[in-house]
Amino acid sequence: MNSYLELTARERLARLFDQGSFEEFLPPAARVVSPHLGQLNAPVAFDDGVAVGRALLDGQPVLCAAQEGGFMGGAVGEVHGAKLTGLLRRAVRERAGAVVLLLESGGVRLHEANAGLIAVSEVMRALLDARAAGIPVVALVGGSNGCFGGMGIVARCANAVVMSEEGRLAMSGPEVIETASGVEEFDSRDRALVWRTTGGKHRYLMGDCHTVVPDAVHAFRAAAIDAIAQSRRAGVELSLAALETEQELLGQRIARFGGCADPLDAWRELGLPDPAAVPMMEADAFTALAASHALEGAR
Repeated sequence: MNSYLELTARERLARLFDQGSFEEFLPPAARVVSPHLGQLNAPVAFDDGVAVGRALLDGQPVLCAAQEGGFMGGAVGEVHGAKLTGLLRRAVRERAGAVVLLLESGGVRLHEANAGLIAVSEVMRALLDARAAGIPVVALVGGSNGCFGGMGIVARCANAVVMSEEGRLAMSGPEVIETASGVEEFDSRDRALVWRTTGGKHRYLMGDCHTVVPDAVHAFRAAAIDAIAQSRRAGVELSLAALETEQELLGQRIARFGGCADPLDAWRELGLPDPAAVPMMEADAFTALAASHALEGAR
């Protein structure tokens, strides 16, 4: 099986990194579980839905984590978040070559409410501390649950985000938007609209992800290796100047695309000759099209 989408967290770790190199910290045998779920008579997982450890990527040592979408949609609770935070802090202590995060999460685990929110904030701080220490952090998004809520913010704190078209990235999920603002604002049952809005192609065109790859493990692996190298060349630490530039780009994006009712309108504004054809394009053809029309203006 070569589809990244269809693999479990541990299968992704085993196939994306050098063969046999993944060494897990706090494996299921350690039975470190959520202290909250049992009190609610909810099922627990002996790894709390995330695997963390070290591995080799193209011969280079890295620290890595993979969220398990099959357990509560990869949602973050106290232990889950603590494992991610501990991994990032360990990266600073050990001067890791890089951190690679295989993200698949619906956001904070509602069962754990405040504990989950605090956990996500600690992950963000630890990630930025890793970058400040000169350690590149790369996020891969290609799971069926997407990357939403607090983990969507975590992904955008990384040096680089790699997505497949099947992956989705956003702050609020489709159902949340519909519930808060009404179906007229966003119809969560319109799956084509959902993927046009949150999928890898739109995120690439808007500058929210750096690379779009096919739904294949080898493609994610190659993109991760390249993203780490590019991050080192560009500078790993998040600077004030970079933040100011990003804020200016966000302002320009609102001014340019704020009136667009559908991503198709935004793609048309970008100069794509046939926006309706974009959803059916293969990743390589799509990125070639984007390059040929100099769509970096939105990025």
